[in-house]
Amino acid sequence: MRHVIALDVGGTGMKAALAGANGELLHRARRATGRERGPDAVVEGILDFAAELQAYGEQHFGESAGAAGVAVPGIVDDTNGVATYAANLGWRDVPLRDLMTKRLGGIPVALGHDVRTGGLAEGRIGAGRGADRFLFVPLGTGIAGAIGIDGRVEAGAHGFAGEIGHIVVRHEGTPCPCGQRGCLERYASAAAVSEAWAAACGDPGADAADCARAVASGDPNAVRVWSEAVDALADGLVTALTLLDPRTLIIGGGLAEAGETLFSPLRDSVRRRVTFQKLPTIVPAALGDTAGCLGAGLLAWDLLNETDRTEVST
Repeated sequence: MRHVIALDVGGTGMKAALAGANGELLHRARRATGRERGPDAVVEGILDFAAELQAYGEQHFGESAGAAGVAVPGIVDDTNGVATYAANLGWRDVPLRDLMTKRLGGIPVALGHDVRTGGLAEGRIGAGRGADRFLFVPLGTGIAGAIGIDGRVEAGAHGFAGEIGHIVVRHEGTPCPCGQRGCLERYASAAAVSEAWAAACGDPGADAADCARAVASGDPNAVRVWSEAVDALADGLVTALTLLDPRTLIIGGGLAEAGETLFSPLRDSVRRRVTFQKLPTIVPAALGDTAGCLGAGLLAWDLLNETDRTEVST
């Protein structure tokens, strides 16, 4: 059975699958990233994991994977297959595509930024299915974005497209590790809401999910913290939709798990801010934590389909 390897590398864990031609996940596996062992060991662990998946496919499906797709965190040069920077893995300029191609016997390998890869899956087979233009924004430890255009995701000239979390929404505001002050992710990420709610309620272990539950129960301090985050998020999103004019705006990540506690006030806040802009449909992500893996599989199949078209034309 024809299949590809799909691998989603996170800061602490890796999710992997063998994906069929219709996007179905034929086999799934997980393991720790092992970043405590250092960046070189992480790379070797990824290569070993991919090789094990390749062997599994040969044994259970009668043939080797035709291609592999890998989603990694940080800054990625999608074109050259280099993970140029990933702070949580200690990487700088890791030629992961070439290393994996060599380990897997020469099969084609696609490398993608984790958020753009997840956005690809949400756009094609998830919440944005059928939309010609979409913006995928996961609200997790940080905030990033994926700009979807006609079934693909824009990487930008240097691999930085979609970094909506570093739009400045509060001038002279909270310092951000990127070097600016007042960045969106310092106010509206799950990590930022957790920090603000822990300070407001006096419980250092409280997180964004606790805040959402307190909002639902009517706690005024929680409502204040949540409203400030939603207002900041709406400011950032209106800037993005002014520039990009997406038809669908997909919100994912941990904060989106709050459901209508987030989406109802967010839709209202965005609606109040638009003037000449067209209001996009604002929807929750549909694929959860499988989006990165599914997107990696789509990247791999895109490589194979492109190869197939080239062979037919020649």
